Amino acid sequence: MLEELAAGFPILSCLLFLPFVGAAVLWLVDDEDMVRTSALTISLVELALAIFVLLRFVPDSAAMQFAEHVRWIPALGISYHLAVDGISVLFVGLTAFLTVLVIVYSWDTIRHQVKLYMMCLLALETTTMGVFVSLDLILFFVFWELMLIPSYFLIKLWGGGAERHHAALKYVLYTLLGSVFMLVGIALLDLNFHHWAVLRHTDQLYSFDLLDLLTVPIPVDQQILIFWLMFMGFAFKAPVFPFHTWLPDALLEGPIGMAVVLAGLKLGTFGFIRFSIPLLPEASKSHTVVTVIMCLGIAAITYGAVMALIQPDFRRLLAFSSISHLGFVMMGLFALNYQGLQGSLLTMINLGFSTAGLFFIAGFLYSRQQTTQLSAFGGLAQQVPLLASFFLLIGLASIGLPGTNGFVGEFLILLGTFKANWVFGALAVTGVVFGAAYFLWYYERAILGPLGKAVKNTMVDLQLREMVIAVSLAVMILWIGLYPSPFLHIINGSIQALVDRLDHGTVAVLTEPVQRLDR
Repeated sequence: MLEELAAGFPILSCLLFLPFVGAAVLWLVDDEDMVRTSALTISLVELALAIFVLLRFVPDSAAMQFAEHVRWIPALGISYHLAVDGISVLFVGLTAFLTVLVIVYSWDTIRHQVKLYMMCLLALETTTMGVFVSLDLILFFVFWELMLIPSYFLIKLWGGGAERHHAALKYVLYTLLGSVFMLVGIALLDLNFHHWAVLRHTDQLYSFDLLDLLTVPIPVDQQILIFWLMFMGFAFKAPVFPFHTWLPDALLEGPIGMAVVLAGLKLGTFGFIRFSIPLLPEASKSHTVVTVIMCLGIAAITYGAVMALIQPDFRRLLAFSSISHLGFVMMGLFALNYQGLQGSLLTMINLGFSTAGLFFIAGFLYSRQQTTQLSAFGGLAQQVPLLASFFLLIGLASIGLPGTNGFVGEFLILLGTFKANWVFGALAVTGVVFGAAYFLWYYERAILGPLGKAVKNTMVDLQLREMVIAVSLAVMILWIGLYPSPFLHIINGSIQALVDRLDHGTVAVLTEPVQRLDR
């Protein structure tokens, strides 16, 4: 029965549209407690569907699984094509997981316009899920752009900073600017497919489908042009240094829930491994492209870590820490070998637990002291030992301590980078040192030592909902850190297929999509 259901039931469409339908239903509910309960119920059902997909996913396979393919605008070659593989399926689970935690966190921290906030959050989940499961580039672009609407309102209406209006507008404008370049790149991919189709006298003249585009050779000079156009779209969104200037403002001025999504879900770097590298392999491995991106990665690692080291505000520290981590991810991606790609993909998932977890901790601190400035803390371990303990565990995962999830991905990235170019690998190691320095220094001054004069005597330790968030994150951090094998098996097949494509070029064809494979 399950086999038949998995083969014929459009589970990815359910995952995609359930939060949107839930948001529409919330519009009919007036009681705020009912709104919160309904939003949490919807997000839990979404998480259950995501877990089902993960459990039924066939590991060590490059196949596109649970595929749904319907022609949308045939004349233009646009289709409604959803599927997941080892590259995208973990992001589906991570998105659903973080949304549940954000709703739990927001239960008593969001007190005005609760219904609109929950609707925006569920709408954001739909658009984010659409980015991860779309295989048609136009469908992907639609969800990519629609994300801006709930994101803008979440930052502007529920941000706690005085400059939240400016931060929301800056985020939208930066993303739209990058998207213009990306859309031109997508159009050029379609025109190249059309040119090839005319020469081959095929019936299908246009296509934006990833699996169709993978079968078409692209001239190297055209690949390089398209690569840089796509790069602009993904780099602004990631953000890749030096296109990062919107990120500290958005993470500082916006609500914690939005910061968790922006810092925890690496949409920009996902775009590189989902589309840019497989579609444009010759451009991706060209000496100029690799050198430029490796240098940008080193700059991001160093700049982000040094800036984090001097920040007196914890949320700004985390913003620059995120920039530094993205430098590692980019270096792993463009090492263009098995270890580097594997490590980067796993690190993107890991940051959804560690960096997002530290933003939750920042929210816990803010709810107690109404600020995350270092001057408001000192000696907190004496009053809130549970909070201090989880703060330490999640922070150690962020800096890659062995036994935590951060170590596995970071080690693979460094291994892949050293394998590709030992000079870049040696420079990247400095980021590990800086990462330990900025976190441990902040932790020592905020949590250890004598009790700070500004610390409230009435400060309480973690409450039930906060404990649920902290324990959930801790379990995932230790699970991946101590037993990463299930997660690596999920991604290995797709990573190997990507490496093979880099070896063979644009004429290579990935495995055809399937709806469900038997074990």
